[in-house]
Amino acid sequence: MSTISSAPNLTPTPTITERAHLEAVDVCAWFGSTLVLDGVNLTAELGTVTSLIGPSGCGKSTFLRILNRMHESIPGAQMAGEVRLDGVDIYGAGERVTSVRKKIGMVFQKPNPFPAMSIADNVTSGLALTRTKTSRAEREELVETSLTRAGLWREVKDRLDQPSSALSGGQQQRLCIARALCVQPEVLLMDEPCSALDPTSTRRVEETILELRDQVTIIIVTHNMQQARRVSQRAAFFLAEQGAPGGIVEQGVTEQLFTSPVDERTANYVNGEFG
Repeated sequence: MSTISSAPNLTPTPTITERAHLEAVDVCAWFGSTLVLDGVNLTAELGTVTSLIGPSGCGKSTFLRILNRMHESIPGAQMAGEVRLDGVDIYGAGERVTSVRKKIGMVFQKPNPFPAMSIADNVTSGLALTRTKTSRAEREELVETSLTRAGLWREVKDRLDQPSSALSGGQQQRLCIARALCVQPEVLLMDEPCSALDPTSTRRVEETILELRDQVTIIIVTHNMQQARRVSQRAAFFLAEQGAPGGIVEQGVTEQLFTSPVDERTANYVNGEFG
């Protein structure tokens, strides 16, 4: 397992021509001796949001954690296959965990800002974790830029020193998005980011996702079929049947997957017949 070490210094925000190309090749996952994910192949294309859909227990979140090396931190967990970021296997020799997670950020299901920290300190907390050196002026610029990209700047610009606990649930989730963006990732993974939010907050987070689409490659796990259709351009349907490990049944352009799927199981799922 790779050891944590210092990350490189700050670099400019990725432009549309510099966004990452993320590819999973024959990915398998185990918890102990139990195979839970088998032979997953998926490419997150440039300029798209990719949604992972499927019933609970089919391996979507496990797969997402593999994409930024969180799976290996679970006792007894193992994986096989490759995850390539711009052609480089993130599990390859010499690839540092901290560096990988700086490039491939994660937003979780439940907003998890640091409640005792101010809004501004929450945004920049990732800089300390990745040991990125910045001046005060650079930090202030990153706070504004990250909050703007997350669609939160106008709402909090006059109270950056207040604790994050003063924010609503939807604002806290956008703060977590800003925190992830502050270290300037190339890929952003989102694990059901709206499942704990009200409809108004959900709409704002979805707007943020669409606004970020041209700046960072996004993969989102969602159980909300309407959300998958609203925010993603490509989708992958995961399924685990009768005790078998999870895997991708079908993937492709989102609208095509929902309106004219090739596999009957996909049609049954998107039409609400199970799951």
